[in-house]
Amino acid sequence: MTVRIGTAGWSIGSRYRPDFPGEGSHLERYATRFSAVEINSSFHRPHRVATYRRWAESVPDDFRFAVKFPKLVSHELRLVACADAVERFAEETGGLGAKLGVLLLQLPPSLAFDRPIVSAFLALCRAASDAPIVCEPRHASWFTDGADRLLADHGIARAAADPAPADGAGEPGGWPGLVYVRLHGSPVMYRSAYGDAVLDRYAARLRATPGWCIFDNTAAMAATGDALKLQAKLVDPERRVIPVVKSRPPSP
Repeated sequence: MTVRIGTAGWSIGSRYRPDFPGEGSHLERYATRFSAVEINSSFHRPHRVATYRRWAESVPDDFRFAVKFPKLVSHELRLVACADAVERFAEETGGLGAKLGVLLLQLPPSLAFDRPIVSAFLALCRAASDAPIVCEPRHASWFTDGADRLLADHGIARAAADPAPADGAGEPGGWPGLVYVRLHGSPVMYRSAYGDAVLDRYAARLRATPGWCIFDNTAAMAATGDALKLQAKLVDPERRVIPVVKSRPPSP
């Protein structure tokens, strides 16, 4: 794994433009400072294979994308009878090639853990794509040893989220080969910036257990500043990634 820090989306607010000098698109400039980004627009609408390919071609070789599953799968079909949608999503995101880092499945707070449904869905995902997958559940029933074992059996990581929607949600779970942290902003979700004390704690956690850390507090552009601060605490200014032992999900 590596330590990868980024934000949900690659928009660059006006006050941060001096931190991303040079020419090119926002994504190209973003990728000069960060090694990862989360594509959330895929939750709302599909993107063509050619679009994903164009994005992949515009970033360095060591850059990776996390792509959010469509809401059709997670929120509308609720993991049931969604084979066509999953296969289509896997085909589209395949346009990223080797720069596809993670597929992110964020579940609605009302979706409880149902072992037969979840097991069948995860098997479907594993058949459709060999990309690492991380799940961000928000119903309390997901944060049990049984749910964690099922995720681990399928090679699926469980995200650590802040604010935590339930007991245990602030720590990673499932397959231990991938750590994925999503920071939504606190005390006001999606808006509040994190202070130095909180960022110091996450820096220490990432040094001990490398993984992804994505800031989703984008509503007031706090994510960019927080990501830059956390990165400065972890890496030399001339480097964007800390390489450590690489790990892969088990075969299905």
